[in-house]
Amino acid sequence: MSVELHLPDLPEVPISVGPLRRLAPRAAVPWHLRWREQLSAYLPLLLMALLALATWWLVKNSPGPPVEADARPVSPDPDYTMSRFAVERFDSGGRLKLRIEGEQLKHFPADDRIEIEGAVIRAIAADGRVTLAHARRAIGNGDGSEVQLLGGAEVASTDAAGTPLVMRGEFLQAWFVTERVSSHLPVQVQLGSSQMRAAGLDYDHATQRLDLKGPLRAELTPRAAW
Repeated sequence: MSVELHLPDLPEVPISVGPLRRLAPRAAVPWHLRWREQLSAYLPLLLMALLALATWWLVKNSPGPPVEADARPVSPDPDYTMSRFAVERFDSGGRLKLRIEGEQLKHFPADDRIEIEGAVIRAIAADGRVTLAHARRAIGNGDGSEVQLLGGAEVASTDAAGTPLVMRGEFLQAWFVTERVSSHLPVQVQLGSSQMRAAGLDYDHATQRLDLKGPLRAELTPRAAW
């Protein structure tokens, strides 16, 4: 069996053959337009380069860690002086625990030391007992808790029984917080009506111990007569 395929008639299209026609040359692009195109193409790269350059500059010029300054020696001279003064120190509860008076005070920052002329010191213990000390000159730490009394030194207090105790000498070292007194030079001690002379002493109120260094000379009065 044969099949016939019928196609519709196509319209005729005229075709002419002749010389080739040249396309019109492309119009020249102005220079500023070309520059703008180039700039648009390379702008992201330029921005990245500028950002990298700015980051490098910031890192180079940012301040480094502080360099510790060379420790300068502290001046041996006093940093402040007070005349006809009175200094009071209080505990955390606001109770007076120490009062220092004198003709003149000098503070030396090199070792946090104070020097006092005409020193008068009043220390108040936690139980209310009062210790009085004075000397022509005193050298102590910054808070006055430890003091060396020089020249006509005297420390007066009471023992645990309430008996008056007075220690005198040309040198006495007193710790007002721990209530101790010591001396390596000759001293005079008065306990109630008893009088004692010794080559030195160590007194500790906490242990109620008074050690006198020989040679020792004493005039003792019976405790019943005190």
